[in-house]
Amino acid sequence: MTGTSLSDFPGGQLRRSNFRDDWVKARKAAGVTAELHFQDLRHTGNTLTSTAGASTRELMTRMGHSSSRAALIYQHMTSDRDRAIADRLGDMIRKSG
Repeated sequence: MTGTSLSDFPGGQLRRSNFRDDWVKARKAAGVTAELHFQDLRHTGNTLTSTAGASTRELMTRMGHSSSRAALIYQHMTSDRDRAIADRLGDMIRKSG
């Protein structure tokens, strides 16, 4: 599969001042409707990263945040992790007793 990515555009690092134009070009080149916002991709990527087991610090680094507040939001959204942790703890307790 081939397509356009934001890294395909010349000009170096994306900045707030030029990002919108680059995003619109990439979105149109990919045939994606205007209803998809870049933040939707960021949100999905961070949720999947959290589900894959990323730590708070790892999420902060990927998102470029210095505060854990946003990272904790993505970690909270992955309630299936709570189930996996509870199951693992249950296994540990059963094995020790």
